[in-house]
Amino acid sequence: MQEADFYKLIAEEIKLRPEQVRQTAELLDSGNTVPFIARYRKEVTDGLDEEQIRHVEDRVRYLRTLQERKETVLESIEKQGKLTPELKKHILQATKLQEIEDLYLPYRPKKRTRATVAKEKGLEPLAGLMLAQELQDGSPQETAASFIDPEKDVNSAEDALAGARDIVAEIVSEHAEVRQEIRKFTFRTGLVHSKARKKEDLSVYEMYADYSERVKHILPHRILAINRGEREGFLRVSIDVEVEEALQMLRRRFLKNQKSIFAEQVEMALADSYQRLINPAIERDLRHDVTEKADEHAIKVFAENVKNLILAAPVRNKIIMGIDPGFRSGCKVAVIDETGKSLAGIVIYPHPPQKRWDFSKNQLKELIEKYDVAVIAIGNGTASRESEQLAAEIISEMKRELFYVIVSEAGASVYSASEVAREEFPDLPAEMRGNISIARRLLDPLSELVKIDPKSIGVGLYQHDVNQNRLAESLDRVVESAVNYVGVNLNTASKSLLRYVAGINNRTAENIVKYREEKGRIQSRQELTKIKGLGEMAFTQAAGFLRIPDADIFFDSTAVHPESYQAAENLLKRFSLKETEVKANGQILKQSIQNEDVQLAELAGECGVGAPTLEDIIASLEKPNRDPRDDMPKPMLRRDILKMDDLKEGMVLKGTVRNVVDFGAFVDIGLKTDGLVHKSQMSDKFVKNPMEIVAVGDVIDVKVLNIDAEKGRIGLSMVV
Repeated sequence: MQEADFYKLIAEEIKLRPEQVRQTAELLDSGNTVPFIARYRKEVTDGLDEEQIRHVEDRVRYLRTLQERKETVLESIEKQGKLTPELKKHILQATKLQEIEDLYLPYRPKKRTRATVAKEKGLEPLAGLMLAQELQDGSPQETAASFIDPEKDVNSAEDALAGARDIVAEIVSEHAEVRQEIRKFTFRTGLVHSKARKKEDLSVYEMYADYSERVKHILPHRILAINRGEREGFLRVSIDVEVEEALQMLRRRFLKNQKSIFAEQVEMALADSYQRLINPAIERDLRHDVTEKADEHAIKVFAENVKNLILAAPVRNKIIMGIDPGFRSGCKVAVIDETGKSLAGIVIYPHPPQKRWDFSKNQLKELIEKYDVAVIAIGNGTASRESEQLAAEIISEMKRELFYVIVSEAGASVYSASEVAREEFPDLPAEMRGNISIARRLLDPLSELVKIDPKSIGVGLYQHDVNQNRLAESLDRVVESAVNYVGVNLNTASKSLLRYVAGINNRTAENIVKYREEKGRIQSRQELTKIKGLGEMAFTQAAGFLRIPDADIFFDSTAVHPESYQAAENLLKRFSLKETEVKANGQILKQSIQNEDVQLAELAGECGVGAPTLEDIIASLEKPNRDPRDDMPKPMLRRDILKMDDLKEGMVLKGTVRNVVDFGAFVDIGLKTDGLVHKSQMSDKFVKNPMEIVAVGDVIDVKVLNIDAEKGRIGLSMVV
């Protein structure tokens, strides 16, 4: 398979032209980042989006790995002198790594097996006679007698036959077509079966105490739950198949002559091959495959949730109080200004064992009045419910506009102890940093959450059970995509935020921050070229995503890339517009174009760029300082608290989606426990994927279906 074949194959998979795939692969090979290609190379890719480019990137990588493996396997078999034209053809035509490994299995260097021991005893010719099944006269024992050799520990005809059967069993198990046939059969008909190791204390695995489901139908979250139950020692797991049907498949291929004296011996070898070699290997393969697919699905769900969480709308122009709740150690309180700067921090002890409720309220009231606090952000961990009650009382007693919001504190403790937090707040103890993070998560979720390992943001399902390298790669991609989608303020962005900008790595991000500290405000994008480590390629990748509000060069404050500044100037000249006019009213450019009724392609030719680039320039100038997050649902601001006792079946409430999983969505309705909207309650129609209906951060209307106060469970419906 050559590179051109790769492009053709990928193009067929996602319905593109091979030329699009080739040009995209070449851009990637040249060191261009996915966000840059998607945003600023649309003419080259013919408008591929990030998802399509990622697919090309992953598939090209896989197919190149496949090609390398083919070459390694062919070289290995050729050195053994066993490479036939037919085998070479099969290897070259393989489209999956598993197919290559199946073909290579008989030639792979292996440890000593029962078959290799039998071969060392000189029993391979007997195994050949057994497989050929041509002899019809005499008995197996008579034929095997000539292979008796006490010096080689073959002391009887039965010893010789047993050794020959071991050789046959291994030959059968290593037959590539047999493995593929049995693998497909097991996937199609096999049952994943989980059984409790002990009856008592099944923890959360009660439903899997005696559970069976077809391999091909089992859902990803069930596979991951069963795997975890097995790993924790609660469950025993197997894949069960109709053994007789599997053996019949082997007989049809290998039992050539029922009249042969070796027919019964072959039957025995086939049964042994299946039970001892084929079935365990296929079960391992299939469990690995379904787990890998479940991992990919869980990672995709987690990544989508993380994306929606970090792209939540910022709460702008508000003084925010952050509370990291706690009992014995108290509640850590911080106040931040509109830019995220820490103004004050105290510890209060309203809850047991200290119970300084009224004193704590007065402490918070003083801070609220002193700094003109508009919103209280409360972490959703230990003592959250009790702290919510405290905030609700304060709001009811103060004659001013004041609200509270429950904020996810997942990962706050990770941040508090991190090097990033120590650099930001070197004079504060770790326990007094989480409260600032909670407040900043409301102020600007993206800027704050990029400081935390994405795996620590609690919006997934089984994220600790999946392939951690794949999870990290996927989440880094999501954060990179989100940061570049929004763009960053070059003069205020933290090192943590800058390192996700296309073309910028950790060291370059550090150098940008250091440059700002030494030289002051960066005046233009071009000034970036003076920063150590930010060469021409990095500048090209990053420049369009780095914004300078109120820059001397107007285009530096927009998403227009420096390479398109001339085109943007030509566009404004074409309609006799000044930069100041467009800056004051972005709609004026679009109106001018509409008034002249000029075609986009014609206008693009006049400006010296392609139509897709011109379209993006117009969109950027129409809303030069637009933050796409402003279109996202705003956080729900509350004034009073809801109690479990207040709930009644049929009650309709507003809630915020906190997590979306395969079977539904968890919704915050103002209680300590989130309610569950099962996917069957999301619509009047069948819902296959809850993510098609809701996303993390959505504010939705829900109806209370059922309440289990004892277990703290609330069933909700979106069908109101």
